[in-house]
Amino acid sequence: MPTLPLPSDYPQFLAELKGHIRETQVRAALAVNSELVQLYWRIGYQILQRQQQQGWGAKVVEQLAQDLRQEFPEASGFSPRNLKYMRAFAVAWPELAIVQQAAAQIPWFHNCLLLDKVKDPAERAWYVQQTSENGWSRNVLAVQVESGLYHRQGRAVSNFSRTLPAPQSELAQQILKDPYTFDFLSLGAEAKERDLERGLLEHVRSFLLELGKGFALVGSQYRLEVGGQDYYLDLVFYHLRLRCFVIIDLKMGEFKPEDSGKMNFYLAAADDLLRHPTDQPTIGLVLCKSQNRVVAEYALRGLSQPIGVAEWQLTTTLPAELRRSLPTSEELDAALGVSEPPEA
Repeated sequence: MPTLPLPSDYPQFLAELKGHIRETQVRAALAVNSELVQLYWRIGYQILQRQQQQGWGAKVVEQLAQDLRQEFPEASGFSPRNLKYMRAFAVAWPELAIVQQAAAQIPWFHNCLLLDKVKDPAERAWYVQQTSENGWSRNVLAVQVESGLYHRQGRAVSNFSRTLPAPQSELAQQILKDPYTFDFLSLGAEAKERDLERGLLEHVRSFLLELGKGFALVGSQYRLEVGGQDYYLDLVFYHLRLRCFVIIDLKMGEFKPEDSGKMNFYLAAADDLLRHPTDQPTIGLVLCKSQNRVVAEYALRGLSQPIGVAEWQLTTTLPAELRRSLPTSEELDAALGVSEPPEA
């Protein structure tokens, strides 16, 4: 039997239908997660109340876990360990309304990770918000917490408050960090700036993750012709939220006042040669191995272009060689016979 020809608009119809189905699946998964997290909070809250009012001990929790697993064998979240997390969750988030607005928007074991690693409530809430906005996996969240992102965000020295309008200046300040952590790189003592640039491009996904949401790579050693002479910019990005180009100048040594003058020149040229009429002013970031913040503030004070200065570092704790030789937390758990309940 011959196959009838499909309507000409069928491919577009199919693509739109697939999109609607995926969106619905995502919304359904988020709704299920939200209900699960709220259920766990209610269980934890009731355990906490009875411990405080009736003196429930660990044996009661063990028995509760056994009875719940017997009643709901298909559910995987009622281990003694997970019940303890539920109690800790209720302690960390004492009001259900706040849980519904914040913590219920990320998966349960993301919340467990934050309970383990972040003790300050404001900092924990910030990581919840960032995870929700950026769609971080649990591994990515762990990296961001361990690198101290909360304490690094918005700390770069800049002149944005004087060179950009208020809404743009505040947002630009928040996207810059100090220091930037490039733990994914292995650089020797004799490495040059081109080695740093090459390493960042070889690990561009990790680099973009460290830069933060919204950065799109335009090019490296980007050529600008000014007055018949060629100038090459180390790295050029476009920031989708700021709606502007971002130029990064890499330095293997300490920040020097003349670095800001060079960047000021680059930005003036980029605004004339790259910037579209609808773009916001181009922003510059001088990334250096070290800096004196007072010197950086003076160097930026009289400049008309928006520039930030921040440090980069390879690690905040152990050398990469030593860290690679140590067991991971998962390997330690396995060696000790500790298993994490699967995500429900």
